Amino acid sequence: MAFTANDVRDLRVRTGAGMMDCKNALVETNGDVEKAIEYLREKGIAKAAKRSGRIASQGIVDSYIHMGGKIGVLLEINCETDFVAKGDMFKDLSHDLTLQIAAAKALYITREDVPPEEIEHEKNIIKAQITNDETMANKPEHVKERFVEGRMEKFFKDICLLEQPFVKDPSKTVNDVVLEAISKIGEKISVRRFVRYEMGEGLEKKSCNLADEVDAEIAKMSK
Repeated sequence: MAFTANDVRDLRVRTGAGMMDCKNALVETNGDVEKAIEYLREKGIAKAAKRSGRIASQGIVDSYIHMGGKIGVLLEINCETDFVAKGDMFKDLSHDLTLQIAAAKALYITREDVPPEEIEHEKNIIKAQITNDETMANKPEHVKERFVEGRMEKFFKDICLLEQPFVKDPSKTVNDVVLEAISKIGEKISVRRFVRYEMGEGLEKKSCNLADEVDAEIAKMSK
């Protein structure tokens, strides 16, 4: 069953969930709005969205330093109460997010945080690639547009923390993990800001794959 933009808006109004969550729910349920509502509830997304209007003024600043001091991450993550901020579940979530940022090199929290000029720059690169690709150059415009949209979706998933596959379980996104924590903890949780440092970044140095080293460290900690 197909669905329209109006169906997405209707689902947002009825559940309070985000646009992408609503769209994904409709895809998963073949456009059935009622089943999509059940899907969002089962995932804990609808319940979590209802808490989005609350004030999250407590929380912690967490850090992760990769072995040998090659990568460092500082993260501020907020919740509603100091009690939750001191809890193991919240601290575990925070630590997982610092590992995520270290390994996957997120640049922004959400796609809304990406500067318009950076988005436009990326689109122009993709369009230039299409022009220079003989197999794509003569394709109809609507095919080219879908190609650009698909590549932009990948672009956002690569650089936006909440849209990245979760390093400990790639079947989930980081946003899924945060929503699961909200559902279990019962408070609004928001990632406010982060910074990632890589030793020698911007300096001329020998090539090395730090992301693989971080992945190896995560694997050790998961045992």
